[in-house]
Amino acid sequence: MARVTDTTTKSTAAERLSADELRTIDAYCKQKKIPWLASAWDEPSVDFLETFGLPAYKIPSASVTDESLLKHVAKTGRPVFLSTGMSTLEQIRTAVSILGTDRLLIAHCTSTYPCSPEELNLSVIVTLRKEFDCPVGYSGHEVGLQTTCAAVAMGACFVERHITLDRAMWGSDHAASVEPQGLMRLVRDIRVIEASLGDGEKHVSADEVPIMKKLRRVG
Repeated sequence: MARVTDTTTKSTAAERLSADELRTIDAYCKQKKIPWLASAWDEPSVDFLETFGLPAYKIPSASVTDESLLKHVAKTGRPVFLSTGMSTLEQIRTAVSILGTDRLLIAHCTSTYPCSPEELNLSVIVTLRKEFDCPVGYSGHEVGLQTTCAAVAMGACFVERHITLDRAMWGSDHAASVEPQGLMRLVRDIRVIEASLGDGEKHVSADEVPIMKKLRRVG
């Protein structure tokens, strides 16, 4: 699976990555052969990001109801990750009707930082998969890794977690982020879960046959 770096451009000058900073990110990612993408919070940011030829865009949860932005992103024809925190199912339906489902990936999300397990509502992953004909993943802001692994077991086909060098740093995002060692454990455990899910068809495995012959008395 390709590694993708998500960097956010926000509409307020104090929070926005500068054009030079984004060019630095682009140059570094090209050097490392890492695809990157960004969350654009306004139409001018989309236009600027188009100059980099990004593989996809992310619609942040705060912009699910920004129909003007959704239409502008849709016009690029690029794949879109739609994060769904702070949104009702009806609001998500409206956003999906604008973006279409041909190149859409939806992320279940609860936008609290950090998010308690009781608020995660991972079962919505199943709800979104039934409701929309497109891939559904998970964007998590919780403490720990177990619930992100549970999201994969419930069918999330991609995962987004914030990354930090130190969770004790200032700012709300750091407490809800994963440090490098934690990220490596998360990737490792997700790969194990993926391998364990199987194809859903019940059958006798090759390794079970000798045990069956030894223990089963009838049949």
